[in-house]
Amino acid sequence: MSSHRVSVIDLFSIGIGPSSSHTVGPMRASAAFVDKLGVVPAEVHIELRGSLAATGVGHGTDRAVLLGLVGYTPLTTDQTVEPVPGTPIPAKGTISGPDGTVAYELTFNPKPVAEHPNCLIFDAWDAQGTRLASRNEYYSVGGGFIMDRAEMKEAVEEGASTGIAAATAVAEAEEEKDISGTAHDDGTYAYDSSADLLAVCDRTGLSIAEVMAHNERLANGETEYTAHLDNVWSVMQECVKNGITTDGSLPGGLNVRRRAPRMHAMLTSEQQRHNSEGLDAMEWVNLYALAVNEENAAHGRVVTAPTNGAAGIIPAVMHYCRDFTADFTPERAREFLLTAGAVGAIIKTNASISGAEVGCQGEVGSASAMAAAGMCAILGGTPAQVENAAEIALEHNLGLTCDPVGGLVQVPCIERNAIGAVKAINAARLAKWGDGTNIVSLDDVVETMAATGRDMMTKYKETSVGGLAVQLGFPVNITEC
Repeated sequence: MSSHRVSVIDLFSIGIGPSSSHTVGPMRASAAFVDKLGVVPAEVHIELRGSLAATGVGHGTDRAVLLGLVGYTPLTTDQTVEPVPGTPIPAKGTISGPDGTVAYELTFNPKPVAEHPNCLIFDAWDAQGTRLASRNEYYSVGGGFIMDRAEMKEAVEEGASTGIAAATAVAEAEEEKDISGTAHDDGTYAYDSSADLLAVCDRTGLSIAEVMAHNERLANGETEYTAHLDNVWSVMQECVKNGITTDGSLPGGLNVRRRAPRMHAMLTSEQQRHNSEGLDAMEWVNLYALAVNEENAAHGRVVTAPTNGAAGIIPAVMHYCRDFTADFTPERAREFLLTAGAVGAIIKTNASISGAEVGCQGEVGSASAMAAAGMCAILGGTPAQVENAAEIALEHNLGLTCDPVGGLVQVPCIERNAIGAVKAINAARLAKWGDGTNIVSLDDVVETMAATGRDMMTKYKETSVGGLAVQLGFPVNITEC
């Protein structure tokens, strides 16, 4: 693959809730801006545009972007760092952190820029009032990935995406198109699509996970990528534990009660009484997904898999594999994540994983496809069956809108992860019972998802000005921000 290949290290990142595109991405954008300056400025003006403005308060965008200015990262931030989640943040003030203190001014402007619906614009001055930067633009393109204006311009010029407009594109678009299962000069296997990936597997006799592992080994080293995957699985399990042991209501004003602790107590009690039913496994999957996404909604530590809004699906399916399938060893967990990562990279390259770009089909749909592929692989599925599993899961999330009530990643987002996890398991099992052939390919569905996202009205793409947000009387508008 090209130098812009999407790595599992980037695709599965560890960060804070509640949103990868609206929390993690803006924090990284602020840090990247300061790093580019080479000095912590005395004063910064930040303009949040488009979806970042429309739902920024509910997603903690304001808090994230300020903390990023003063040295915090998604890895070093938790719910205790001031200002704590839910604290009203004034439009003007100061923020302090490991790297110093910065005076700031925040502006929310829901009108999107032409290049992308998630844009941050920075101006900066030093202590003497000398301007250090003027209208520096950064874009949060989904899953915590960011691009500056030069990178976006390059992506547009390269025609980065085959699905949505190149401007919304995929941050990690491939440069080489003449691939057909060949290898690059650096020894990595090249693929832009599932057809290319299956060609690699057919030519080499390798599984999808083995192809991905080969590329990761050459790009990042055996120790680095395996340690990262092991840490990802560990954090996923830690997140579930935290979710099932923390009671109370979620922040944000909707007063959504955490359900995971009560559900865990009830399932454990049923288990101890040996009252088993046919759908017991599904109940546990629901629990795992709810636990993760309640932690995410509370601004806890989660894995973007591939986004925060869909962070509960892959952990829930992996917990299902751990508890209800044989021999789910650490090695099998890596196989799961590598396989899922290959599918996620294909979706990100040819469509999007961002709710602001294509709706929730890009978040829950992508996560469900990735989880289905991972599970099918550890069940012993062939590369063709794995591709089929991903296709089934994504196909049956086509058209899914993103309309978070009140601009919060709670309703319908938390339950949607439980449904997405169960759907992934069913897709994996359906594919495993088949022979790997299907009328519809994964590439067909990815292209269709991108086209559907392009046609989808903006009010259904993470703006909270349509759908359930309006129906329930909790829309978000700029006056509330």
